[in-house]
Amino acid sequence: MASISKKRLLLKILSFISVIRGYNILVLVIAQYLTSIFILAPDHPMGQVLFDPNLFFMVLATASIVAAGYIINNFYDSEKDLINRPQKTMLDRFVSQRTKLSVYFILNLAGIFFASYLSFRAVSFFAIYIFVIWFYSHRLKKILFFNNLVASVITITPFFAVFLYYKNFDTVILVHAAFLYLIILMREPVKDLENMKGDIAQGYRTIPIVYGENASKSLITALTFLSMIPVYLLIFHFEIGKMYYFFYGALVVQVIFLLVLYFSKAKWQYVLLHNLLKFIIVAGVFSILLIDVDALLSRVF
Repeated sequence: MASISKKRLLLKILSFISVIRGYNILVLVIAQYLTSIFILAPDHPMGQVLFDPNLFFMVLATASIVAAGYIINNFYDSEKDLINRPQKTMLDRFVSQRTKLSVYFILNLAGIFFASYLSFRAVSFFAIYIFVIWFYSHRLKKILFFNNLVASVITITPFFAVFLYYKNFDTVILVHAAFLYLIILMREPVKDLENMKGDIAQGYRTIPIVYGENASKSLITALTFLSMIPVYLLIFHFEIGKMYYFFYGALVVQVIFLLVLYFSKAKWQYVLLHNLLKFIIVAGVFSILLIDVDALLSRVF
């Protein structure tokens, strides 16, 4: 009996991590800190940034609210995901819908509490962010075009919060942000292609459902070429240290992405495209270290 209870507890923990997408939360936290150290506050000692209590509470607030966002998204998409991702959905169901909602409210309250350490303005910012995430999951997700645009804005908002904290809006940072936003925006119609079966069953209006797969592919192709503009600017017009290795690699991955996209017809191919974009995003996060390799040694304290 004890071993069965332990297995059920382990499954519930794994289910909860799956629901809040713990991997994504971890990458988000790392991305916020690396962005702060190497892009937004390059003149500050590394230790000062790492142990800045204001940044710490901002990251905590962001992580809590984004995790809550994944929960409410999972709550509303449970039937659709049962069709699109049956294995993940079965794991997610080890946590009841009632428990998910309880944790959703707890995490949002925790996020507001952490934000209150910063300022009333931060509380207002994150309160609006919570509402937008809920409204997107509840309503906007089924509205053509709005679903993709709002989802992309929600994803990039945590980085915008850090920009506001450091009040650093140099052109190079905006170009970095443009590249990230375009990659995220590309990912949304790819996910729509990947999830067509469940979207049709649940009455979602997405670009591939309304206009067809070829229209979606044309849009993704246009966004891919558009995303190459900030890559060109960053490589040839800005000082980005050795991070240009990442951007050259990103160009290669984007060419492969376009080739796979052209021949894609099956779900597994769209899953591959989705993973290629995720790889660019995650690799981009860790390649921030290449901006100032010497800082790893000289800026410790």
